[in-house]
Parts: sequence; structure tokens; C-alpha cells
Amino acid sequence: MFFKELHPLIVTRPLTVTVVSLPEGKLRVCVVPQTLDKDEAANQRIRNRKEVAAIPQESIAALTTPLSLAGSPEELDAELPSILAKYVGKHTSLQESLDRAGTEIERAVTAIEEREKEKAKATKAAKREEKKTPDTAEEKKSGQESKKDEIPLLWCSQPTIEPSTSTETEGNS
Repeated sequence: MFFKELHPLIVTRPLTVTVVSLPEGKLRVCVVPQTLDKDEAANQRIRNRKEVAAIPQESIAALTTPLSLAGSPEELDAELPSILAKYVGKHTSLQESLDRAGTEIERAVTAIEEREKEKAKATKAAKREEKKTPDTAEEKKSGQESKKDEIPLLWCSQPTIEPSTSTETEGNS
């Protein structure tokens, strides 16, 4: 049958396969890949970040593009395996590209978040410094002002009283 060709796609996402009878003995085969939550995960991680480009919705939608073939049973038996192999190859390649893009988006968003955390820490530290600096400056100012008002102790010396011996001696003589 054709499961060997579909297997690489089935491993990565569920498929719906329908076979319908058409007039004149023909058949229609439809292969429809299903959506997965992870398809939108990278774009959801971006949120409103303008620095990181989102994966285009058309690319994500291409992951679920159905394949529909119609033909006689003989035509389908002959050509379906090669057509499915090409379809699965293209789909797998697209999935790998989108996975790589998702990984790069994740790295970019993580780097941006780390940068924002560092900026926030730096801003917080700067604000703390600003708060400390004026207080310290005021303390220094007030300390300097009070010192300006005071006379340094070294300039003040104890008064010395020297007995004047000349006056006392003159009076006794």
C-alpha cells in the first residue's frame, strides 16, 4: 500500500486518510495532516516583541495542507507511492525549517529576556545608588556645616596665668 511512504510524516503528526469512490470507477485519496499545539508555540513565545520576526502564518498553515489525488485504482497504485514520497519529503523539510526557526526564536527571546533582566537590575542598582548618594551627600554637607560653625579645638588653648613676679616683688620691697 502507501504507509511506507507516509511513515516519516505520521511520526511527526497525525494524519487523516480518506478514500472515496468517484463515478466511472475512479477513486479520490485525500491525506490531511492535523494541526499540533507546537505549530504556533514559537510565535506565541514572541508575544509583542518587535525585535524578533514571527514565523509567517502561511508557513504554519502549509504544515496542514492536504493532498488530494483522483484516478483509477491502477493509476493510483502506480503513481501514489512516488507522489506521497515527494509530498512527505516537502512536508518534512518544511517541518525541519520551522523547527529550526522556532529554536532560533526561542534563543532570541531568551537573550532579550536576559538583557531586559540585566537592564532592570542595573536600573534598580542605579536607583538605589541615587537614593544613597543624596542622603550621604546631605549627611556630609550637614556634617561639614556643623564643623564650619565650630572652632577647631587646636586653635583654642588653655589660658595660662603666669604670676607676675615683678609686681609682687616691687610692692614688697
